[in-house]
Amino acid sequence: QVQLVESGGGLVQAGGSLRLSCAASGSTISLGLMGWYRQAPGKQRELVASIHTDSRANYADSAKNRFTISRDNAKNTVDLQMSSLKPEDTAIYYCRADLPFGVGIVWGKGTLVTVSS
Repeated sequence: QVQLVESGGGLVQAGGSLRLSCAASGSTISLGLMGWYRQAPGKQRELVASIHTDSRANYADSAKNRFTISRDNAKNTVDLQMSSLKPEDTAIYYCRADLPFGVGIVWGKGTLVTVSS
């Protein structure tokens, strides 16, 4: 059974940077599309960025030019480099991965990012 574990969250001042990492464990299967989502208090979970196995990436408008997503297919990891952080980036950040052959998706438990003004 595949599990995703996020790390790298924390408290940072506005304008600062953080790098989030997500690692899959429990299986050696190759994961499909991977991505980062976030959920701020009182708001719905939203896509931040996603990346295909060939490294084609997609970003939410709020993340463009500030965040960079990357992955290591051999290690089944996906990272999110965040810079120029704003207080509105404060949220719980979740890693998500598509299982192969359309079997389903798996989510991590999330990591909290707090950006102070």
